[in-house]
Amino acid sequence: MNNYEDDNLFEDDDPVEAYCVRCREMVEMEDPEPVWTRRGMPATRGECPTCGGAVFRMGRTDAHSGEARPAAVQVAGRTRAKLAQDTAYVAFAEADAALAEQLAEDLQKAGIATWLHESAPSSVHWAGGVHPALKECARLVLVLSPSALADAGVEAAWKFFKEKGKRIVLAQLAPVEPPDALRRSPRFDFTRDYKSNFRQMVGALAE
Repeated sequence: MNNYEDDNLFEDDDPVEAYCVRCREMVEMEDPEPVWTRRGMPATRGECPTCGGAVFRMGRTDAHSGEARPAAVQVAGRTRAKLAQDTAYVAFAEADAALAEQLAEDLQKAGIATWLHESAPSSVHWAGGVHPALKECARLVLVLSPSALADAGVEAAWKFFKEKGKRIVLAQLAPVEPPDALRRSPRFDFTRDYKSNFRQMVGALAE
Protein backbone atom coordinates (compact mmCIF):
# COMPACT_ATOMS: atom_id res chain seq x y z
CA MET A 1 0.00 0.00 0.00
CA ASN A 2 1.03 3.68 0.10
CA ASN A 3 4.04 4.80 2.10
CA TYR A 4 2.92 8.07 3.69
CA GLU A 5 6.50 9.14 4.40
CA ASP A 6 7.65 8.59 0.80
CA ASP A 7 9.99 11.39 -0.21
CA ASN A 8 9.72 10.69 -3.94
CA LEU A 9 8.38 13.87 -5.50
CA PHE A 10 6.11 14.19 -8.51
CA GLU A 11 7.30 16.56 -11.21
CA ASP A 12 5.24 19.73 -11.51
CA ASP A 13 4.46 19.11 -15.17
CA ASP A 14 3.55 15.46 -14.73
CA PRO A 15 -0.11 14.51 -14.27
CA VAL A 16 -0.98 13.27 -10.78
CA GLU A 17 -2.84 9.99 -10.81
CA ALA A 18 -5.14 8.78 -8.04
CA TYR A 19 -7.69 6.04 -7.53
CA CYS A 20 -11.33 7.11 -7.79
CA VAL A 21 -13.54 4.89 -5.64
CA ARG A 22 -16.62 5.98 -7.57
CA CYS A 23 -15.24 5.11 -11.02
CA ARG A 24 -13.15 2.25 -9.63
CA GLU A 25 -10.11 3.16 -11.70
CA MET A 26 -6.95 5.27 -11.72
CA VAL A 27 -7.54 8.76 -13.12
CA GLU A 28 -5.47 11.87 -13.78
CA MET A 29 -6.79 14.28 -11.18
CA GLU A 30 -7.91 17.74 -12.18
CA ASP A 31 -6.94 20.86 -10.17
CA PRO A 32 -4.52 19.00 -7.87
CA GLU A 33 -3.59 20.85 -4.68
CA PRO A 34 -1.21 19.91 -1.88
CA VAL A 35 -2.91 19.17 1.44
CA TRP A 36 -2.04 17.66 4.80
CA THR A 37 -4.19 15.05 6.50
CA ARG A 38 -5.34 15.43 10.08
CA ARG A 39 -2.35 13.33 11.07
CA GLY A 40 0.08 15.74 9.41
CA MET A 41 0.74 13.47 6.40
CA PRO A 42 1.26 15.01 2.93
CA ALA A 43 -1.31 14.26 0.24
CA THR A 44 -2.69 15.69 -2.98
CA ARG A 45 -6.39 16.35 -3.47
CA GLY A 46 -8.16 17.00 -6.74
CA GLU A 47 -11.21 16.10 -8.82
CA CYS A 48 -11.93 13.05 -10.93
CA PRO A 49 -12.26 14.15 -14.58
CA THR A 50 -14.99 11.56 -15.14
CA CYS A 51 -17.39 11.83 -12.20
CA GLY A 52 -16.26 15.09 -10.61
CA GLY A 53 -15.78 13.46 -7.21
CA ALA A 54 -12.90 14.19 -4.87
CA VAL A 55 -9.81 12.01 -5.24
CA PHE A 56 -6.75 11.74 -3.02
CA ARG A 57 -3.21 10.55 -3.38
CA MET A 58 -1.02 10.13 -0.32
CA GLY A 59 2.60 11.22 -0.55
CA ARG A 60 4.74 14.32 -0.85
CA THR A 61 4.98 16.38 -4.05
CA ASP A 62 7.03 19.41 -5.12
CA ALA A 63 4.11 21.59 -4.06
CA HIS A 64 4.59 20.51 -0.43
CA SER A 65 8.23 21.62 -0.33
CA GLY A 66 7.43 25.23 0.51
CA GLU A 67 4.93 24.40 3.23
CA ALA A 68 5.66 23.53 6.83
CA ARG A 69 4.28 20.19 7.92
CA PRO A 70 1.55 20.76 10.54
CA ALA A 71 1.44 18.76 13.73
CA ALA A 72 -0.92 15.80 13.82
CA VAL A 73 -4.26 16.64 15.38
CA GLN A 74 -4.32 15.86 19.10
CA VAL A 75 -7.62 15.91 20.96
CA ALA A 76 -7.75 16.42 24.70
CA GLY A 77 -10.94 15.43 26.46
CA ARG A 78 -11.36 18.61 28.52
CA THR A 79 -10.17 21.20 26.01
CA ARG A 80 -12.14 20.48 22.85
CA ALA A 81 -15.74 21.15 21.92
CA LYS A 82 -18.13 18.31 22.59
CA LEU A 83 -19.12 16.36 19.49
CA ALA A 84 -22.73 16.22 18.37
CA GLN A 85 -24.37 12.98 19.51
CA ASP A 86 -25.22 11.90 15.96
CA THR A 87 -21.61 12.22 14.74
CA ALA A 88 -20.36 9.15 12.86
CA TYR A 89 -16.99 7.77 13.95
CA VAL A 90 -15.04 6.58 10.88
CA ALA A 91 -12.62 3.80 11.89
CA PHE A 92 -9.93 2.80 9.40
CA ALA A 93 -6.34 1.63 9.07
CA GLU A 94 -3.62 4.07 8.02
CA ALA A 95 -3.23 2.23 4.71
CA ASP A 96 -6.82 3.22 3.84
CA ALA A 97 -6.53 6.87 4.92
CA ALA A 98 -7.08 8.42 1.50
CA LEU A 99 -10.24 6.45 0.78
CA ALA A 100 -11.54 6.93 4.33
CA GLU A 101 -11.12 10.69 4.11
CA GLN A 102 -12.94 10.76 0.77
CA LEU A 103 -15.80 8.76 2.31
CA ALA A 104 -15.90 11.11 5.31
CA GLU A 105 -16.03 14.12 2.99
CA ASP A 106 -19.00 12.65 1.13
CA LEU A 107 -20.75 11.92 4.43
CA GLN A 108 -20.25 15.54 5.48
CA LYS A 109 -21.81 16.68 2.20
CA ALA A 110 -24.75 14.37 2.91
CA GLY A 111 -25.29 16.11 6.25
CA ILE A 112 -23.65 13.51 8.49
CA ALA A 113 -20.96 14.91 10.79
CA THR A 114 -17.91 12.65 10.97
CA TRP A 115 -14.93 12.04 13.24
CA LEU A 116 -11.89 10.39 11.69
CA HIS A 117 -10.19 7.68 13.73
CA GLU A 118 -6.86 8.62 15.29
CA SER A 119 -4.02 6.36 16.37
CA ALA A 120 -2.97 7.98 19.64
CA PRO A 121 0.71 7.78 20.59
CA SER A 122 1.49 5.18 23.23
CA SER A 123 2.49 7.98 25.60
CA VAL A 124 -1.06 9.36 25.59
CA HIS A 125 -3.45 7.82 28.10
CA TRP A 126 -7.07 8.89 27.84
CA ALA A 127 -9.17 8.86 31.00
CA GLY A 128 -10.63 5.39 31.33
CA GLY A 129 -8.47 4.18 28.44
CA VAL A 130 -11.06 5.25 25.84
CA HIS A 131 -10.77 8.13 23.36
CA PRO A 132 -13.49 10.72 24.16
CA ALA A 133 -14.79 10.60 20.57
CA LEU A 134 -15.62 6.90 20.95
CA LYS A 135 -17.88 7.73 23.88
CA GLU A 136 -19.57 10.70 22.24
CA CYS A 137 -20.27 9.35 18.75
CA ALA A 138 -23.51 7.39 18.38
CA ARG A 139 -22.59 5.39 15.26
CA LEU A 140 -19.52 3.95 13.62
CA VAL A 141 -18.46 3.43 10.02
CA LEU A 142 -15.84 0.69 9.83
CA VAL A 143 -13.75 0.86 6.66
CA LEU A 144 -13.31 -2.87 6.10
CA SER A 145 -10.06 -4.06 4.54
CA PRO A 146 -7.24 -6.51 5.33
CA SER A 147 -5.30 -3.65 6.93
CA ALA A 148 -8.24 -2.72 9.15
CA LEU A 149 -8.64 -6.32 10.33
CA ALA A 150 -4.98 -6.33 11.40
CA ASP A 151 -5.10 -2.93 13.15
CA ALA A 152 -5.43 -3.18 16.94
CA GLY A 153 -6.69 0.40 17.25
CA VAL A 154 -9.46 -0.16 14.73
CA GLU A 155 -10.43 -3.39 16.47
CA ALA A 156 -10.60 -1.61 19.82
CA ALA A 157 -12.88 1.05 18.31
CA TRP A 158 -15.46 -1.34 16.86
CA LYS A 159 -15.39 -3.57 19.94
CA PHE A 160 -16.17 -0.54 22.12
CA PHE A 161 -19.15 0.35 19.92
CA LYS A 162 -20.30 -3.27 19.92
CA GLU A 163 -20.07 -3.49 23.70
CA LYS A 164 -22.12 -0.30 24.10
CA GLY A 165 -24.76 -1.46 21.62
CA LYS A 166 -24.13 1.45 19.26
CA ARG A 167 -24.87 1.20 15.56
CA ILE A 168 -22.06 -0.10 13.30
CA VAL A 169 -22.06 -0.15 9.50
CA LEU A 170 -19.34 -1.62 7.29
CA ALA A 171 -17.87 0.20 4.29
CA GLN A 172 -16.13 -2.63 2.45
CA LEU A 173 -13.08 -1.63 0.42
CA ALA A 174 -11.70 -5.11 -0.26
CA PRO A 175 -13.13 -8.65 -0.63
CA VAL A 176 -12.65 -9.72 2.99
CA GLU A 177 -15.04 -11.17 5.56
CA PRO A 178 -15.82 -9.14 8.70
CA PRO A 179 -15.20 -10.49 12.20
CA ASP A 180 -17.89 -12.88 13.44
CA ALA A 181 -19.19 -10.26 15.87
CA LEU A 182 -19.95 -7.91 12.96
CA ARG A 183 -21.50 -10.31 10.47
CA ARG A 184 -24.99 -8.98 11.17
CA SER A 185 -23.97 -5.36 10.76
CA PRO A 186 -25.13 -3.67 7.53
CA ARG A 187 -22.39 -4.06 4.92
CA PHE A 188 -21.97 -1.90 1.82
CA ASP A 189 -19.55 -3.00 -0.88
CA PHE A 190 -17.72 0.09 -2.17
CA THR A 191 -15.66 -2.04 -4.56
CA ARG A 192 -18.80 -2.24 -6.73
CA ASP A 193 -21.27 0.64 -7.16
CA TYR A 194 -20.06 3.55 -5.02
CA LYS A 195 -23.05 5.87 -5.47
CA SER A 196 -25.70 3.24 -4.80
CA ASN A 197 -23.92 1.78 -1.78
CA PHE A 198 -23.20 5.25 -0.40
CA ARG A 199 -26.88 6.19 -0.55
CA GLN A 200 -27.84 2.97 1.18
CA MET A 201 -25.22 3.49 3.87
CA VAL A 202 -26.47 7.02 4.56
CA GLY A 203 -29.96 5.55 5.00
CA ALA A 204 -28.63 2.89 7.39
CA LEU A 205 -26.83 5.52 9.46
CA ALA A 206 -30.05 7.53 9.72
CA GLU A 207 -32.07 4.63 11.16
